[in-house]
Amino acid sequence: MIEVAVEGLHKRYGAQTVLDGVQFRVEPGEWFCILGPNGSGKTTLLQTLTGVEPASAGSIQLDGRPVASYSRKELARLVAVLQQDALPPISFTVQEVIEMGRYPFQNWLGDERVDSSALVERVIQWLKLEPLRERSVEQLSGGERQRVALGKAMAQEPRLLLLDEPTTFLDIGYQVEMMDRVRRWQKESGMTVISVLHDLNLAAQYCDRLLLLHNGVVTAIGSPQEVLQAGLLERVYGTRPHVLAHPESGVPQILLAGGIDDE
Repeated sequence: MIEVAVEGLHKRYGAQTVLDGVQFRVEPGEWFCILGPNGSGKTTLLQTLTGVEPASAGSIQLDGRPVASYSRKELARLVAVLQQDALPPISFTVQEVIEMGRYPFQNWLGDERVDSSALVERVIQWLKLEPLRERSVEQLSGGERQRVALGKAMAQEPRLLLLDEPTTFLDIGYQVEMMDRVRRWQKESGMTVISVLHDLNLAAQYCDRLLLLHNGVVTAIGSPQEVLQAGLLERVYGTRPHVLAHPESGVPQILLAGGIDDE
């Protein structure tokens, strides 16, 4: 588990302000989700959390320590990132890619103090990748590649997992499979998860709390019931949805109210 604290975060590119006074705290073991329309600053916020993008002002702390004080290798031992197209079609095999997750724990000769082969094997078995073990990534479907990317992150044994729209290019079956696997991994390991998602319904189903960004400003933070309200969503997304309770979980689910007006 790891705690994340963001205070008064600003990010500017020249005269353009992308993040304006963003502030929130993620509790250890929580699944926290960042929502917002295109251009609202979601991915930039995620990149500042990893130190890839330096903040223009404000602070980001991981377990009470400024993110900028960590070396890249120290961060890689704590944080794993899974993106929407995490693995390009490369020639490495599935097993080789998953073994790459151990890089932060290797010395300059590529050796580890402990043998991680059993861990890699557990990841392959847990994700049901055994039949694909010797296949190259370039031979896999998009859903299979994303599963391998998740395996690489799992082999990294992070305390914080950052998900940058990991289901964008997946069909509905793979979306649910991906989110189910992440949630199971999170519950078993106690890992903290911060995700950026476009799909409000997936966010409500899987995430403990939501942050809604609009033009780089935090519009709302809270439970799915507190954030996914029709009036608030209309103000941020420009369309008023119907908000219904899921018949099984009771969390809010969004139905669009669009249509073609006859003139």
